[in-house]
Amino acid sequence: MSSYNKKDFYHQKAKEEGFLARSAYKLQEINKKFRLIKGGSKVLDLGCAPGAWVQVALPIVGPKGLVVGVDLEFIDPKDLSAPNFRFIHGDAFKLKPEDLPEGPFDAVLSDMAPKTSGIKVRDQALSAALCLHALETAKLHLRNGGSLVVKLFEGGDAEKVAKEIAVHFESFKHFRPDSTRSASKEIYLIASHKRPARS
Repeated sequence: MSSYNKKDFYHQKAKEEGFLARSAYKLQEINKKFRLIKGGSKVLDLGCAPGAWVQVALPIVGPKGLVVGVDLEFIDPKDLSAPNFRFIHGDAFKLKPEDLPEGPFDAVLSDMAPKTSGIKVRDQALSAALCLHALETAKLHLRNGGSLVVKLFEGGDAEKVAKEIAVHFESFKHFRPDSTRSASKEIYLIASHKRPARS
């Protein structure tokens, strides 16, 4: 049994509007406020299944842009068929430069969350680890000046993670979309204008 009400407003709205998950509205809110994805952008979506963020990003980047999604979970091509979308079925944290010939990217996105156990400290630590993995991926595949968006469970190591990410970017913000469930402890870290790597 799901832990949230199936009649949740955004859940129903997503079904009606053809989105694969309610999380689509979170990226819509993030991009409306921060304008990280634009026409012609190249976007790398880590842990992209079921594909809701890809659905949001594709019309924004337009025909001159590109979205590459990566996930261990397979995505049915019929759900996200677009000439400027490429899906990599594999581990988002084991990507090599040759796996991403389209890079470097303008934005790296991660809406990933661990499978929750109900043990708050454990779940938060796993969420923090995912965020730091996403940061390492961004260091390799995000262009200088590019943006990173990650989801983080608040508590425990959250402040440490935020500081670790912030040092690599000129701008850093915390953001909680209105479409986030009221009971959720998640927040998004919005980092933009990636600094050049230190030599």
